[in-house]
Amino acid sequence: MNVLISINGILEITVKIQVNPFKYSLNPYLTRIKYKSMRYFSLIIAVISFHVVLAQIPPALPPPTPITTTETITFYAKDSVLISADTYFLDNIPPTVLLCHQAGFSRGEYIKTAKKLNELGFSCMAIDQRSGKEVNGIINQTAINANAKLLNVGYTGAKKDVDAAIDYLYDLNGNQSIILVGSSYSASLALWIGSENKKIKGVAAFSPGEYLKNLNLAETIKTLSIPTFITSSERETVPVEKLVRFVDSSHITHFKPQFKGIHGSRALWSSTEGNEMYWSAFKEFMLKNK
Repeated sequence: MNVLISINGILEITVKIQVNPFKYSLNPYLTRIKYKSMRYFSLIIAVISFHVVLAQIPPALPPPTPITTTETITFYAKDSVLISADTYFLDNIPPTVLLCHQAGFSRGEYIKTAKKLNELGFSCMAIDQRSGKEVNGIINQTAINANAKLLNVGYTGAKKDVDAAIDYLYDLNGNQSIILVGSSYSASLALWIGSENKKIKGVAAFSPGEYLKNLNLAETIKTLSIPTFITSSERETVPVEKLVRFVDSSHITHFKPQFKGIHGSRALWSSTEGNEMYWSAFKEFMLKNK
């Protein structure tokens, strides 16, 4: 026997059902007809219906791509050094994240990191400090300017550049406090600045250390009282713990990698083994303090 099945006018199929004809028994109270294939009929209908319903569900739309304005800008430090910076500003979201590079590098350290922060809803700015050179094809223009003016005074002198960038962002974003992200020596600067600058609401320090000449950083930052994320390579974990030993631990989020890791914010680069775990911890901190 052939049965035509139509579902919502979309699908029509013919199901052939084999019947064991006229195999029945009669009694005064009941007539039974046994169909050999009827026990599969309901299952066939259910499977067909499920696939038809799936076919009618539209595919999920991808998340919207953030609209980002990226450009290179300049502004001055108080000692007249011209600072270069790359902006990663989202439409209608004031910039509240300042990204500072490690020794020998430039603002190019954050090319991909800034874009991932955009995806989390942060507008960012990455600066060149006067102590640095080049990375990812981006030459440190602030260092060139400072050298030309004989004003490159090393890691500690770069504090002037970070301070100027904080003031620039703070004025630009309508006086909203800032999360300061540092890498290596600039992580040390970030902790120092975070302990004294009321415009900073949080610090993320990748591989900070006692890198600043004529300054005992551990003593200097003991008044740090804002949310602070610290991390490093595995071998730097103990020195980093020692660095923040005087800071109230309730303010510290310390991600301690149980793998080799790497120095500085390169921990977030996709080329770094374990970057997903660094990102997971960093992301949680950033979103909590957004």
